[in-house]
Amino acid sequence: MKIVITGSLGNISKPLTEELVQKGHTVTVISSKSERKSAIEALGAKAAIGTMQDVDFLSETFKGADAVYLMETLDHSTFTDPDIDIIAEIAAIGRNYKQAIENSGVKRIMLLSSVGAHTNKGNGNLVMHYNVENILKQLPEEVHIRFMRPVGFFTNIYRSLKTIKEKGVIISNYGGDQKEPWVSPLDIAAAIAEEIEKPFAGREVRYIASDEFSPNEIAKVLGESIGNPDLKWLEISDEELFNGMLAFGMNARIAKGLTEMQAAQGSGALYEDFYRHKPMLGKVKLADFAKDFALLYNN
Repeated sequence: MKIVITGSLGNISKPLTEELVQKGHTVTVISSKSERKSAIEALGAKAAIGTMQDVDFLSETFKGADAVYLMETLDHSTFTDPDIDIIAEIAAIGRNYKQAIENSGVKRIMLLSSVGAHTNKGNGNLVMHYNVENILKQLPEEVHIRFMRPVGFFTNIYRSLKTIKEKGVIISNYGGDQKEPWVSPLDIAAAIAEEIEKPFAGREVRYIASDEFSPNEIAKVLGESIGNPDLKWLEISDEELFNGMLAFGMNARIAKGLTEMQAAQGSGALYEDFYRHKPMLGKVKLADFAKDFALLYNN
C-alpha cells in the first residue's frame, strides 16, 4: 500500500514508519523540517517537507495514497506563548486535514486521537481531540476512519525529572493507590500498523494501553530504578498545581486545561469510556519503561 505518515520522526511516527517499510509498504513521511529529509530517507521512506497549515501541500501529498495516518501537533514553544489558543489551533489543523482529504480523494484514515475524546466535558485540553474527531466525522461516508485513542504516555513522566532530582518527588493534583492505564509510544505504533493493514469501514474507535498501575506504584518502581527507594508521588491541590505551572511560565489556558485533565485522571472520569471498551494491553510494561527512565535520569 501507499501510506502517508504525519508526525515526522516522532516517538510514534518513526517506529510506525520503520515497521510499515519493513512490511513492504511505500511510505511517505511528512515533516516541517527539511533537515529531517535524509533521516527519513534512511528509513526507506520518502520525505514530504511542508506543514499542517498548508492545505495545498497536504492535498497533493495525500493524493494517490491508500491510507493516511494523521496526528496534530504544535511546537513546544506554544506552551509558554500567552496569546495562543491551543484548542483553536488544533481545530484549525483538523479542518485542514478534512479539506485535504476531500481534495485528494483518499478513503482510509487513521487518526491519532486520545482517551477523553468521547466527551467535551471535564477533560481539559483533551477536548481538542474530541473536536478533531468531530471535524473528521463530517467527511462523506465513503471516507473510512479509525480513531486511535491511546491513554497517557509513559514518556509524559519525563516531565517530572526536574522535581525528582531536586525534591525527590513526583507532583500532581492526584495520587494514591488507584490504578490507571498508561501506554508506550511503541505499542501505539504497533497498533496503528496493525490497523492500517486491516480492512475497515465506517467510523470505529480503538483504545490503546500498555500497563495499569497507580501513582504510588510508579514512584516505587521508578525510585528503585534510579536508586532512590524513598521517591514519593506527592498530591497537591488543583490551585497549587495551576499556580506552579503559571510560575513556570506556562500559558494560562493550557495550565487550566492540564489541571482539569489530571483531576479527571485522579477521579477516574477520564477513563470511563476506556473501561467500557478496554483493549488487550500491549507489550511494553512499567518495568521496561523504568529502565529507559533510569538511563535518562542518570545522563
